[in-house]
Amino acid sequence: MIRMNIKDFALRIAGAVFGIVAVLHLLRIVTGIAVILGSWLLPMWVNWMGFIATVFLCVWLWRLSFSKADDSKQYYREKHSYK
Repeated sequence: MIRMNIKDFALRIAGAVFGIVAVLHLLRIVTGIAVILGSWLLPMWVNWMGFIATVFLCVWLWRLSFSKADDSKQYYREKHSYK
């Protein structure tokens, strides 16, 4: 059984949240929904930048959470191996 520590769990939750936000940015890009803040119309390039940033953060956090799990397994094997 693979046990996940709290840091890996937190990284995966944060990555999932960034993934959901990326999907929402993409939804606005595809549908072209107008977002008005006060009297200012939010330009579409803001969503493109948000989409790129959140996809990057999502992938980075997911990869980081899995690489940390792999590193800890390797550390455990080295520490507890009997020679």
